[in-house]
Amino acid sequence: MAIALKGNMGIVPALDIDSPEHLELVMRETSKREGVAGYKLGLTSVLRFGLRESVRRLRDLTDLPIIYDHQKAGPDMPDMAVKYTALCKEADVDGLILFPVAGPTAVDGFVGEAVRAGLIPLVGGEIPVPDYGVSGGGYMIDDALDRILVRAVHNKADHFVLPAHDPVKIARWSKWIAANVTSPLVLLTGFGALGGSIETSFAAASACKRRFAIVGRLITGSKTPGDAAAHLYEQMQAVKTAA
Repeated sequence: MAIALKGNMGIVPALDIDSPEHLELVMRETSKREGVAGYKLGLTSVLRFGLRESVRRLRDLTDLPIIYDHQKAGPDMPDMAVKYTALCKEADVDGLILFPVAGPTAVDGFVGEAVRAGLIPLVGGEIPVPDYGVSGGGYMIDDALDRILVRAVHNKADHFVLPAHDPVKIARWSKWIAANVTSPLVLLTGFGALGGSIETSFAAASACKRRFAIVGRLITGSKTPGDAAAHLYEQMQAVKTAA
């Protein structure tokens, strides 16, 4: 069975790291720090070693949950969902970040297959760049994630990925999720250079009790990754105290 993120708040370091030595350093410094709840594995390691070997290396260093982010899985033909999910299940990941922007059947396929395989689907549909949506000059309709959330919940998803840079959107999505899902979990992403902050995003998502942050360069780019993770967790705790 998949290992779930524990607690109501925590940090999920994003291991988008080129060097195996650097990845091991980050893991060793963070895996036992309070507040570190799991890890996000991305394509940098997977393209070098393969998914199964990448997960094996992480399992040697931690017993925390491993979430795989295929940058981003889901915008594909729905019949690819069975093959993709089966490979991820074989590789022993716990959860899959899914951005099924290809349409309702993509949501049904990728989210549904993850649930059936006993993996945790973490569903999103918007990234924190200014020209992602049509109103900002991009190609996606502005309410794409609203529609994806409705369909994902229909497919029994209860973990969601929200961009951290827009508190107004976070508050709206979080209130909808809290009203329509029992015990939901929200992961916020896009901190530092991407415009989000722990304080504002976690306060905006307060409708959902379980809030976690996916954090990359603020941790992996630090000379002391463990201390960086601990500092971010302290910021979360302050928001919790103030709420």
